[in-house]
Amino acid sequence: MRILILANYANGLFLFRKELLKSFLDAGHEVLISVPSDENCVKLKNYCTKIIETPLERHGMNPARDYGLFRFYGKMLKTEKPDVVLTYTIKPNIYGALACRLGKVPYICNITGLGMAIENGGLMSKVLLQLYRISTGKAQRVFFQNERNRKFIQMHGIARKNSGLLPGSGVNLTEHTFHDYPSEAEGIHFLAVIRMMRDKGIEEYLSAAKSITSEYNNVYFDLVGEYEEDERAKYEPMIMELENAGKLKYYGHLDSVDPVFEKCHVVVHPSYHEGMSNVLLEAAACGRPILCSNIHGCIEAIEDGKTGFTFESKSAESLIGAVKRILALNENERADMGRRGREYIEKNFDRQLVINAYKEELEKIRTK
Repeated sequence: MRILILANYANGLFLFRKELLKSFLDAGHEVLISVPSDENCVKLKNYCTKIIETPLERHGMNPARDYGLFRFYGKMLKTEKPDVVLTYTIKPNIYGALACRLGKVPYICNITGLGMAIENGGLMSKVLLQLYRISTGKAQRVFFQNERNRKFIQMHGIARKNSGLLPGSGVNLTEHTFHDYPSEAEGIHFLAVIRMMRDKGIEEYLSAAKSITSEYNNVYFDLVGEYEEDERAKYEPMIMELENAGKLKYYGHLDSVDPVFEKCHVVVHPSYHEGMSNVLLEAAACGRPILCSNIHGCIEAIEDGKTGFTFESKSAESLIGAVKRILALNENERADMGRRGREYIEKNFDRQLVINAYKEELEKIRTK
């Protein structure tokens, strides 16, 4: 089959879907990838047949540019003639899926998360839901990454008959191996791997770092992730202030987070909304206890009280309470939490489950 994949970010495909892409190539399929051009595209070279540079802006909605993206997708379908199209993230799910529907090309959507534009309600939410209703109406399957998102979308008359549920993007359990819990002799390290933006809970994490390190002299906070450019001016000074005070170590963007997971003791994820948090899946797979927001997309990755603790999203006070709660345990208890977390991920989130689900849908299309 000739498989066309529409996405908004090359690095996301590489980090979370390269095993799926490889499985397609290994099965003898052609794999075409449509993404905006950036420095990460080279990472996909060995996982596809062709990369198509696409004029997609990841953030914001500009009617003229979005219509241009829709037309681009329509022309690409006529030129490339795929047998099936897989779409990921909002704009490919809307404009790419709509182009497929009008062009009568089989397509499978993956709603990796709803986003605040839908969650917050209002006019923009109504517009996006109506676009989803139209674009996904003839999809072979609309995959969701948590049950709450699926129910929310279906409540609005979308994907009621063609939905499916995936364990997020799953985890490559070979790549993300279990790491023994490190000694706490030189202190306890908390780690957050998030983009520097409000919706990922950066403000709450920085508040917790400032508060906890003022109270405990053997606790340290680490941070990995890149800035959202429109929020850099707000958060860079805050991060630099904590770094200069010795309360935080900022690593910037890392292609591989496993080495930092290995050195840390607890992973924190204070996000406001998620489809399914890959950070939590990978952290637990590496054997680290986790603290996360009490929201769907996070709570699926944790057995609260057994593999970590949850806290209220958007609440620095609640996050600080969860940090103190895990600090009240002893070293062996925290290590046991990490081991149980690995066992939970092995049972429920192996990436092969995702690959198998897509293979099943492709076979249905092939035999129609």
